[in-house]
Amino acid sequence: MNNNYLNDARQLGADLTTFMQDIIRIPSLSSQEGNVIERIREEMEKLDFDEVTVDPMGNLIGRIGSGPRVIAFDGHVDTVDVGDRSLWDREPFSGDIEDGILYGRGTSDMKGGVAASVYAGGLIKQRGIPDNVTLYVTATVQEEDCDGLCWQYIANEDGIRPELVVITEPTSLRVYRGHRGRMEMEVHTSGVSCHGSAPERGVNAVYKMADIIADIESLNERLEPRDPLGKGTVTISEIRSTSPSLCAVADGCTIHLDRRLTIGETEATAVAEIEALPSVQAADASVTVLEYAVPSYTGLTYPTRKYYPTWELPEDAAGTKAALAAHQNAFGEDAEVGFWVFSTNAVATAGMLGMPTIGFGPGHEKFAHAPNEQVEIEHLVRCSAFYAALVDEFAKGPETEATQ
Repeated sequence: MNNNYLNDARQLGADLTTFMQDIIRIPSLSSQEGNVIERIREEMEKLDFDEVTVDPMGNLIGRIGSGPRVIAFDGHVDTVDVGDRSLWDREPFSGDIEDGILYGRGTSDMKGGVAASVYAGGLIKQRGIPDNVTLYVTATVQEEDCDGLCWQYIANEDGIRPELVVITEPTSLRVYRGHRGRMEMEVHTSGVSCHGSAPERGVNAVYKMADIIADIESLNERLEPRDPLGKGTVTISEIRSTSPSLCAVADGCTIHLDRRLTIGETEATAVAEIEALPSVQAADASVTVLEYAVPSYTGLTYPTRKYYPTWELPEDAAGTKAALAAHQNAFGEDAEVGFWVFSTNAVATAGMLGMPTIGFGPGHEKFAHAPNEQVEIEHLVRCSAFYAALVDEFAKGPETEATQ
């Protein structure tokens, strides 16, 4: 077996690009991914995957090989909406190509990673998968609404627990080995309504929330950075109130918190920080961690708490070493190593389930959820080459250990 991964990947580049255009042209919001899943299934079958299935949640799972050591490449197929179309220079689902760049919603986040991993499967099939390896390529659903939910299902219900998971979210062709976690909370204050013409007769829940808002802003400033993932954050992303009418004092007020969690921060510590705020105690406010229970496009509902743990794969872990060696084998140069700013399905694979996980994907984080989203075609090809090299490196390396 020769190791000219990049040249082999370039031979598939035209078909990879056409496939990528096809899946960009299929809108696929969370819980509406059925059509794009079917298109990807067709491509896996064309590339001669050994087995292609769709699980009850709607996740597409392609398998190559049947060895005892299991590696998986994951990419979610759902996207956020396009937002204000006037901010786009092109039609968001055009799949236009100009100067080697492919444009459209989902190009960077993250159908590029899906397309590259599917074609890596085709490349691996051509080259011959090592006898001791089983490769899964997953095209997963509902990540934008609830990151990691799909892998909770794949691990716990489908029974697939890889020794190494590769998240193909955009990394600018760097090897990533962690990111902050996150969680969603609500803080609620209660009041007593009365006619708005005499507010002194009631207790305004919005006013009770005012000091809490100020304390949360201050809390964000006090949170300490922790190596290697930096600082946790907390921000208020929504505020709403209830009252009998717009001519009445508010009897309820709720704020929604987006809490990003760095090393050492957990659901318990984050909730305790909010509950300890003097304003929360003075207002007798309640703090609730939210639940997610939205049907997938198949109609299946798989509830979970909106707590998505922080994770980090150590520098000296077998998975990290395999990724760095694969980069050297594929491109003849050392990889840059880093961490995502945003959250991925690795909150489940690594954070919840303890599966060693790394990241490597086409495109750049800055284009995620942005107008004029884009990815370099060269990135797609290079990712396919890297993934093929990683499977070979994984096959000959030591077993990976659980994440820290």
